[in-house]
Order: sequence, then C-alpha cells, then structure tokens
Amino acid sequence: MIRRPAHHIAWTIVVLAAGLTLTTTAASARHAPGPCDFHRDDDQTVRQHSREQIRCAVARWPVPGGAEIALCIAKRESGLLPWAESGDGLNKGLFQQHVHYWDGNYDGYTHRWWDLPRRILSGRTNTIVSVRMASDIGWGPWGGRDCG
Repeated sequence: MIRRPAHHIAWTIVVLAAGLTLTTTAASARHAPGPCDFHRDDDQTVRQHSREQIRCAVARWPVPGGAEIALCIAKRESGLLPWAESGDGLNKGLFQQHVHYWDGNYDGYTHRWWDLPRRILSGRTNTIVSVRMASDIGWGPWGGRDCG
C-alpha cells in the first residue's frame, strides 16, 4: 500500500469533485427541455439553424402557409438572425417581437416546464412564441401578404 500525505489525498478529492461539478454543470447548461430542443451543429450556420428551428415549430403548431410562409416572414423581419433589432430598438429577434408585448406573449405562448429562456433574442424562444401566435391568430401582426 502506498501512503500519501493527507494534503495530497484532500487535493485529489477537491480536483475530482470540481471535475464532477464542471461536467454536471456543462451537461445541464446544454439541456433545454421542451419543443425544438436541439443545438446548432459545428458546421451549421446561424441562419441554417434558425430555419431548422422554424420548421420544427411549424411542424408542431401549423400556421397559415406552413413553413414556407414562416421562413419568408422571418427572413424579411430579421434576415434569419436571432439577434436582429429594428432601428428604434422596439422590435427584436427572428420574428421582430415588440419589446412592450414580449412578456405577455412569452407568458401566453410558452409553458414553465419547457424552461425556455425569457430573452427576446433567444432564437428558439422567439420562434416558438411567434409560431404559436401565428398558429392561434394568423400572421396578421406580421402582414405576411408579401410572402404568400
């Protein structure tokens, strides 16, 4: 049996515990329950990922004109970039949700157990809220006429 000093054993335990904590934290930080829960592949552009999220949401909540219209509107509104903002800063995200209505839209079209970020600039959250709205009330707020 090899005898090691007490401080060596204590240090080994700290290092192992830290490694387990980092591994657990990293895994849970990447987990996002709820619909369209997937992450962008290394070889996938942000716009490709946005398209994939929109198609996923439309497959779950049908909208007038289907994914083609949803993609057209998002492209027109944000260029398919989740961080897009209007010039006055009042409309943000893939579908350019209005900042004054965001909290109500988020509360009305998400579920707490989905654990979606409340951030208007989260592409996944903005897509799910917007597609659910369009599924419920149509594309009226976005004036989707030029897309169909």
